[in-house]
Amino acid sequence: MKVSDFDYELDETLIAQTPILKRDESKLMVLNRKNGRIKHQTFRDVIDYLEPGDALVLNDTKVIPARLIGEKEDTKAGIEILMLKDLGNDTWTSLAKPAKRIKVGSIVNFGNGLLKALCVKVEDDGIRHFKLIYEGILMEILDKLGNMPLPPYIHEKLNDKDRYQTVYAKNIGSAAAPTAGLHFTKELLDKIKEKGVNILFITLHVGLGTFRPVMVEDIHDHEMHSEYYSMTSEVANKLNEIKKSGKKIVAVGTTSTRTLETIMTKYGEFKECSGMTNIFIYPGYEFKGINGLITNFHLPKSTLIMLVSAFSKKEYIINAYMIAQKEKYRFFSFGDSMIII
Repeated sequence: MKVSDFDYELDETLIAQTPILKRDESKLMVLNRKNGRIKHQTFRDVIDYLEPGDALVLNDTKVIPARLIGEKEDTKAGIEILMLKDLGNDTWTSLAKPAKRIKVGSIVNFGNGLLKALCVKVEDDGIRHFKLIYEGILMEILDKLGNMPLPPYIHEKLNDKDRYQTVYAKNIGSAAAPTAGLHFTKELLDKIKEKGVNILFITLHVGLGTFRPVMVEDIHDHEMHSEYYSMTSEVANKLNEIKKSGKKIVAVGTTSTRTLETIMTKYGEFKECSGMTNIFIYPGYEFKGINGLITNFHLPKSTLIMLVSAFSKKEYIINAYMIAQKEKYRFFSFGDSMIII
């Protein structure tokens, strides 16, 4: 199976540059995963595809304003870093740009020295490990100095940082938003709960894999980067109960999907646990945890379009993407939504 099998032509004017004014007024494409039939609705209509007793599983990770612009302490050269993973002891795996300027021992200053980053390890592909030096509380400093790590295809400035967070974001640790959840409002979630749907939260901190394209032609040669996930015993027990009852488990986003499928693959049931996952889902994979998926429209040749193709059929997904363009759906992070069910 080749990466080029998951390519499609995209009108770049359809790449959403800013969030829609009201989160739940985005378009919703409804795709029947078995026969490929399509309906067009508004996102708030997603409630119609959830029944009492079903589970709606959301990723409650919170994005760090982790993109920092600074300068080397010795040469004053401009340096940008994107903090990706907390290694403990104030040390972070980061993407540095331009990475060639950063060696072990290099120090980067941010905010006139309010925050300093000492390079302690050099890896390939622009990856550097930085020991952070500061006084006070790191997250408060990042709120002052950092920017939201928007994807490279977004060129407009984000005026409201909260629009790159879900309304239920809680656990700090992501380098990118779980964008399928951006469409939900608190009011819509309340209505879904009132209908008798179980709203359950898991955590997966989105990391390096989001920023890395697939560089191989044979998808079997692609290696996913690991990301941290966790599930509580309360959520695990409820999901096992729902699964046994025959009700639907609907994942919000590929991150929730990967967490649920990781746990089911490892344990054969849902279980209180945490760890690292590098699960790579592509056509041929047998889903063990989910019965429905809410997701955005993804980049060509990405691992994300491979995952949604596995949940339905590649032909149905590519056809849906072509129809979405004809209907002027907005694509990618701030774009419109699809429910596959």
